Amino acid sequence: MRTGTPVREALDGAITAIGAAGCETPRLDAEVLLAHVLRVSRERLWTDRELIVAGPAVRAFQNAVRRRAVQREPVAYIVGHRAFRHLDVAVDPRVLVPRPETELLVEMGLVLLRGARVLDVGTGSGAVALALKQERPDLRVTGSDISSDALELARGNGERLGLEVSWAHADLLEGLSDEFDAVLCNPPYVAESERGSLAPEILRHEPPGALFAGADGLVVLRRLAAQLAARPRVRLAALEVGARQAPAVGGLLHDAGFTQVRAERDLAGIERVVVGERPGEGQSADREEASL
Repeated sequence: MRTGTPVREALDGAITAIGAAGCETPRLDAEVLLAHVLRVSRERLWTDRELIVAGPAVRAFQNAVRRRAVQREPVAYIVGHRAFRHLDVAVDPRVLVPRPETELLVEMGLVLLRGARVLDVGTGSGAVALALKQERPDLRVTGSDISSDALELARGNGERLGLEVSWAHADLLEGLSDEFDAVLCNPPYVAESERGSLAPEILRHEPPGALFAGADGLVVLRRLAAQLAARPRVRLAALEVGARQAPAVGGLLHDAGFTQVRAERDLAGIERVVVGERPGEGQSADREEASL
């Protein structure tokens, strides 16, 4: 007869510890961690009555819960991957954990005309570039990043997923050829004054260079908009922004020559992605304009 801790009992203890630490989703966190340790699906945790936590899994689960509850390490870093649209991408502290709201960038790329050349600036784990290529294999997609460590991870994700994306080491658009019809970007946009309001998961563990962008959070976005102004071939730019930044970023894109500017809201109702379009060959399909 096998001995060990029943799954429900192990989960109850983990949920209590993770919740007491102030984590927002203790049940989900505990289930993801235990499923990872046992190498089963989350559904099986509740449907397989014979499943127990025993042997090396006991210590592994305890360690995972400690990292989450005590160190407040993101679950994605502990398990080493994160779901993003239809993909599962590897992540670690070299890159930001992909967020659901960033999927909006992929949606903006889906409307591009067939064969368009797309650049994902600040690609990090490669999630946006890879998801776009997976859903629109006709597009010619490049992911760029200033971090060589991030590019190493992104390249590995591309190889593992079997998706043909090119990778480039670059500081925004500097040094890149003028061949792109569209630019997507999730840049650093957190203002230094907001540092103290960030959750421990973010502040302690995610790369600060991918988060902070000066006193108002717009330092990187200003540079990128200025570079886009000098690249009229780029017919569509979609930029992720922080809450209340959309009007200012919309103005930057307008000044850069994008005649149609709108903001797309995330599921929380926040204007999360600012989109600028220029008329001409290579632009995206027509969409109703929502002026900022």
